[in-house]
Amino acid sequence: MNTCPTATGETLDNEQIYKLREKVPSDEELYTMAGIFKAISDPTRLKIIYLLRHGELCACEIIAVLEKPQPTVSHHLSILKNVGLLKWRKEGIWMHYQLSDPQIIEIIGHFLKK
Repeated sequence: MNTCPTATGETLDNEQIYKLREKVPSDEELYTMAGIFKAISDPTRLKIIYLLRHGELCACEIIAVLEKPQPTVSHHLSILKNVGLLKWRKEGIWMHYQLSDPQIIEIIGHFLKK
């Protein structure tokens, strides 16, 4: 198999190519990662994440802070839940949300550092 030279002018053999291929996450893992990135790429969902960094909030509180209609906020909360970024519990008729991992704020911030 012909391969192009690397930056050092060498070419990779089949074993080196196989080792590199092993370092790449599986398609399933990449699909999950892409879903998380898509979920946090929306400004409203980022606002929700930043609101929840201070602790658990009821859906009605999130609606009030965001000043958005209940269906819109529910849609965004559902997306964040589906990718595993939120935990929730029901109390009577109200849903309460919190971050499943508070470190998500640090991870997002890491990407924004210049």
